[in-house]
Amino acid sequence: MICLLQRVTQAEVRVGGEVIGQISPGLAVLCGFQPHDDTDSLKRMAHKLLHYRVFADDNDKMNLNVQQTQQGEGGDVLLVPQFTLPADTRKGLRPSFHTSAPPAQAEALFEQFVQEITEAYRPPQTGRFGADMQVSLTNDGPVTFWLEN
Repeated sequence: MICLLQRVTQAEVRVGGEVIGQISPGLAVLCGFQPHDDTDSLKRMAHKLLHYRVFADDNDKMNLNVQQTQQGEGGDVLLVPQFTLPADTRKGLRPSFHTSAPPAQAEALFEQFVQEITEAYRPPQTGRFGADMQVSLTNDGPVTFWLEN
């Protein structure tokens, strides 16, 4: 599993012009799934995502995770399924998607990942699997990390 995590002041996902997911300060996360991903990898990534320290403490050091930010109230999480994220781009000028999980598997993994985040923290906002989504955000910093497990 691959997650592209961005610390944001706001983010939203639209489908057909309608806002389907929207957050205030927190994490916007593009989620890519690979054929070998399973329940254990989803649990590890959920833990990493919720505990990754990307928010500033009182000394302006990145020592707080999304659950500790916003004066202890915690920040929001937006999860967006991203089929192209695990693409193999090492050769040529066209990506290969043999490293991405097939759509049915990836959709089930995304739903399970949303559940993992919900159980460990609180329900995230989400994009819609398989939809043509428009994602807009304001990256805070900018702070962006590529997480793999």
